[in-house]
Amino acid sequence: NGKKLDQIKIVPTPNNFKHGMRVFQEMADQLSKGKKVKAIAGGIAGVFNKDKTKLVTSPNMTAWINKPLKKELQKITSKVLIENDAALVGLGEAIAGAGKGYDIVAYLTISTGIGGVKIVNGKINKRDIGFEPGHQIVNATGSKFLDLESQASGKAIFKKYKKQPYEITSSKFWDEMSRLIAYGVHNTIVFWSPDVVVLGGGMTKSPGIKIDYIKKQVRKTLTKFPQSTPIKKAALKDIGGLHGALYFLKTNQ
Repeated sequence: NGKKLDQIKIVPTPNNFKHGMRVFQEMADQLSKGKKVKAIAGGIAGVFNKDKTKLVTSPNMTAWINKPLKKELQKITSKVLIENDAALVGLGEAIAGAGKGYDIVAYLTISTGIGGVKIVNGKINKRDIGFEPGHQIVNATGSKFLDLESQASGKAIFKKYKKQPYEITSSKFWDEMSRLIAYGVHNTIVFWSPDVVVLGGGMTKSPGIKIDYIKKQVRKTLTKFPQSTPIKKAALKDIGGLHGALYFLKTNQ
């Protein structure tokens, strides 16, 4: 009804674009129970063109790049709002989760990739294309540079260790990953000056990055500001994006 989450249905996202569009249509038919769908809002990992009609880059949905995403979804309903998935999760956390009650919320997701968003007064902050905090440079020597995502994301861990993050239980390993993420949090605070930083994504689960360790590291490195910025773990688990999408839809009527 556009006011609350009445029913939640979770299915795997197909790699094939056409198959994905069929799944969207089937889910819409099931959830609407024959009623007309008035609007759709949702998020997907990657960077969009300026009109938000298609993906131009994506870390794990490469077969969806440059496909007519919005045009296909408009076959279900004419009103379609599409955003970056991390942006909608961050919006959900700002409205109904760990960032509720704060004016400026910085959200970082640490998962297969590293993404994030800046939320100001309940709205995704204005930007030209998108926010990509995972691609901030955290190490540079000569002509070589390394971004945060290439060092501390799930994809980077699998590439280096041939294991999924949840398969690694070493406390020292997670101390090191937390140290790297702490640099990203430090940079996010000095760039965005948020009231709170919320950390989410699959790698915040156990075993995973350590929020308390990150807090200590940030306190050590962040000497420019006189007071500490709160750093919190995301509260909405796997449905932050649904809360964000619902609110995004309500505020973009």
